[in-house]
Amino acid sequence: MPALPPLRLLRQFDTCRLIPSRFADVEDSVLAPLADSDAELRDLFELDNATNARLSAEHGGAPGIGIDELLFYVPNYRIVNAAFTYARPEGSRFNDGERGAWYCAFEADTALAEIIFHKTVEYAEIGRFDDSVSYQAMLADFTAEFHDIRGLEQFASCLAPDSYVESQKLAERLLGEGSTGIIYPSVRRAGGTNLACFRPALVGNVRKGASYRLTWEGSPTPRVAQI
Repeated sequence: MPALPPLRLLRQFDTCRLIPSRFADVEDSVLAPLADSDAELRDLFELDNATNARLSAEHGGAPGIGIDELLFYVPNYRIVNAAFTYARPEGSRFNDGERGAWYCAFEADTALAEIIFHKTVEYAEIGRFDDSVSYQAMLADFTAEFHDIRGLEQFASCLAPDSYVESQKLAERLLGEGSTGIIYPSVRRAGGTNLACFRPALVGNVRKGASYRLTWEGSPTPRVAQI
């Protein structure tokens, strides 16, 4: 079996993760605009809670992450927990469909490049580049040891631009070995650096940073404005 990537002590402040602004601004009240009264809002909350993956996980109902790993009653803990409990069904580069991870970039430009790439792929699939969306940067600080695959040719397949097969295999093995996460070069921005943190407890001092609006006007390249 190939050796694991080396561990590196990381001390990195102000890492950037972009989330849709509606989740950062209103968090659990995202349903409020849909209700005309408090009674309707309560009904909507009950319906949402029945299928809310984060709330289910916070009560011990998630297959991929235990309640003992999640955060409670620290600033923005719901946003952190959501990153681990709302995994895409097909997974992402370093996680499967049952357990998410906290993906962030060392640079805001790298975080933007990652978001722009994935949104542009979505619009290309429907053949329409016409939308305007806003994103909130969530900053976090890290001081911990992570596995680091930067500059290592033997892990080049984990950085395939169009496949997560090998990267998910590595992530599964690392998670089973108790890994805290992976530092890796951005596939979407040359020179950028990303971190996939596997442990909610290591996502420290989460707070809001800048906000951005991305506008597609018929072209795959959006207009980016800080708001």
